[in-house]
Amino acid sequence: MAQRRMFSKKVTDTDTFLDMPLSTQALYFHLNMHADDDGFIDNTKTIQRMIGSSDDDRKLLVAKQFIIPFENGLVVIKDWRVHNYIQGDRYHKTQYINEKSQLVVEENNMYTKRVQDVSNMDTQVRLGKDRLGKDSKDILSGSDEPDHVPYKEIVDYLNEKTGSKYRSSGSKTKSLIKARTNEGFSLDDFKTVIEKKAKEWSGTNMEKYLRPETLFGTKFEGYLNEKQSANQKQIGYGKQKHQGIVPKFLQGKV
Repeated sequence: MAQRRMFSKKVTDTDTFLDMPLSTQALYFHLNMHADDDGFIDNTKTIQRMIGSSDDDRKLLVAKQFIIPFENGLVVIKDWRVHNYIQGDRYHKTQYINEKSQLVVEENNMYTKRVQDVSNMDTQVRLGKDRLGKDSKDILSGSDEPDHVPYKEIVDYLNEKTGSKYRSSGSKTKSLIKARTNEGFSLDDFKTVIEKKAKEWSGTNMEKYLRPETLFGTKFEGYLNEKQSANQKQIGYGKQKHQGIVPKFLQGKV
């Protein structure tokens, strides 16, 4: 196995990568360093313990599609071929042939999961459309369980409060919402953040940031726990003060 690894700034200098916590970024770098020459890692948990990283860091890398998980615990670096080119005399083919056969290398050198042809499965079991729908894999979480995250309700609420027309089906928006729900945040938390920032930013030069990538990013918890600013409190106070200067004999006539 080659002993050197490279990293492409096309991946590590993106906002999507840099918005992640430093612990998640560190896990990504260490996974790359310990991967075999095809980008596969079979000891993710060991690496997490070694650097003090958490399961949430791994889940976030899956949610943001920096790594692709397999049912047996293996993961592969999605952008492995973007990062690395290994010369033939140093290259050692991965031992995980079955998992590699499930991947396709796109034109941009990224790995993606191959769409499985049910008719060619070894079991030769033909599943009906209903069963396929129930068993379909949640790509964002890497889980076989159905995805019950209320993407539409969250995005609809954002559109209602900001007058926007964002789509709940967008992969980037879904990955951000999924990442926050994996961290334990609820539908009410999303609505609270949306309502707070809509009140604070609407009509200001910050209004352009009333968007999923800003609201649902890594600053989400900070937005959720923000206290009302002094300026916001003064808005209501200013109205009362203004009303107070009206002479009493004119009150009720204005």
